[in-house]
Amino acid sequence: MPRKVTAHQFNSVNGVVESPNEWQFDAFGPEEGQLMGEAIGGITDVVIGRKLWQEWSEFWPAAAEGDFFAGFINPVRKHVVTSTLSGDLGWNSTVVHGDPVAYVSELKEGEGEGGISVVGGIDTIRSLFLAGVIDELTLTTHPVVGVGRRLFDESVPVTRLELVRSQSTPAGNAVLTYALKQD
Repeated sequence: MPRKVTAHQFNSVNGVVESPNEWQFDAFGPEEGQLMGEAIGGITDVVIGRKLWQEWSEFWPAAAEGDFFAGFINPVRKHVVTSTLSGDLGWNSTVVHGDPVAYVSELKEGEGEGGISVVGGIDTIRSLFLAGVIDELTLTTHPVVGVGRRLFDESVPVTRLELVRSQSTPAGNAVLTYALKQD
């Protein structure tokens, strides 16, 4: 049975996903933390782009003991989508060789327990979702207009989605989970 592949992005009302720390403000409360905990529960593998991996690999291993996210991200297996890094990366990380769509498809269909989460970058999430490798994409839409790159920009053709789940939070976020619409 294939493993489930998910992705979760914070986005602004106008679709910006880049650097949410610059526009998220006070729209991340206890409910959002609980939702994140539920989202990462059962995840055993993370697919991550090089830039985000480099940022996180410098920060999270030194995070305070007992930090919730550090307790998740440090031990989880990380698959790094990169064309510039090679060799032993450390931090429980493996370089994705070849086409990321083929690699994650193999990971999804291969042996293993637990879910797979694609955490970045923007191009990686976009290509894996549009290729049908990501089963569910959750967008937490914050009540703000942001500035930066969008997950789905004008390069993406019209693509039909199916709403799988939805809820709102007291902080004013809409949490929407989508799958590609199967015709």
